[in-house]
Amino acid sequence: MKRREFVGGLAVAAGVAACSKADPEQKTVAAQAGETFEWSCVTSWPPKFPGLGMAVENLAERLERASAGRLKIKVYGGGELVPPFEVFDAVSRGAVEMGHDASYYHRGKVDAAQFFTAIPFGMNYMELNAWIHYGGGLELWRELYEPFNLMPFLCGNTGVQMGGWFNKQINSIDDIKGLKMRIPGLGGEVLRRAGGTPIILPGSEIFTSLQTGAIDATEWVGPYNDVSFGLHKAATYYYYPGWQETGPGLECIINREAWDSLPADLQALVEITCQSITLDMAAEYSHGNANSLQQLMADPNIDIRPFPAEVLQHLKIIAREIVEEMAANDPAAAKISKPYYEYLEKMEANTRISEQAYLETRTS
Repeated sequence: MKRREFVGGLAVAAGVAACSKADPEQKTVAAQAGETFEWSCVTSWPPKFPGLGMAVENLAERLERASAGRLKIKVYGGGELVPPFEVFDAVSRGAVEMGHDASYYHRGKVDAAQFFTAIPFGMNYMELNAWIHYGGGLELWRELYEPFNLMPFLCGNTGVQMGGWFNKQINSIDDIKGLKMRIPGLGGEVLRRAGGTPIILPGSEIFTSLQTGAIDATEWVGPYNDVSFGLHKAATYYYYPGWQETGPGLECIINREAWDSLPADLQALVEITCQSITLDMAAEYSHGNANSLQQLMADPNIDIRPFPAEVLQHLKIIAREIVEEMAANDPAAAKISKPYYEYLEKMEANTRISEQAYLETRTS
């Protein structure tokens, strides 16, 4: 509770600071704003689901407390108000004011949005966070969403995920052929070109589909959430690393008219609270994954193993080809792809001699 009170106080301070820099008219509006705002937020996650679902609940709770009740948000889990994959549309048309989902769910509608969640073999959590907030990513993101009447914010990250649960061994690329796997975004297209069949399912349907054989494999998140869903009871082989989800960012999207209706201090509260949720979620997943992995490692029925290097290399080649094709056919993707990979190349040099070098030393 002390930590939460500190975060709430930080958000209030940021809001006050933002107002002090605004022009006189903005300061007057903010100072006199006694109006309260009651919003609805729809999500792609099961209600109050650990990590993903609770992040939105925490966002709403912190915003209400930090604003002294001026901004109240009612959170709806996936399917409670709109289907899990229709969050983008609901917020865009103004049916609700706010949404929380992953931008790669919009593939087929706005393909370039996938850069802001996860690109196979792309940026990890720290690199994506740096690109969004300091490398120009946020400006590209907001430009991309402007025609859809949306204001996006980075709001959560799980860190590198797992490769997924499989009911068969993956010893070569031939074992991918004919594989029916729940996997969204560009990762799904990589699987398709490798000979598999990608299937899109909301989280609530994964366990039953895997258990009944409707799918042969699934990726979801990592040990923390996978154990919550009981996926370890429906499959034997647990593969790593999550080449398809290398540090997936989650998004808070706000209807543009709703955003513009907020005074400057509440806008500042939203921005800084989204950042606090991103930091908090990364810490929660590091903690939860470590604890849940111990449980899985102690289970004699679970086989935790790495993908063969030749399989990963083959998938990596396919992934880059897909991104290049997407950029060639979509001007928006082309505009984002170039700075994305330029930033990734720059970050790789630093990551190699810092995080990667240290971890290799620590585990040697």
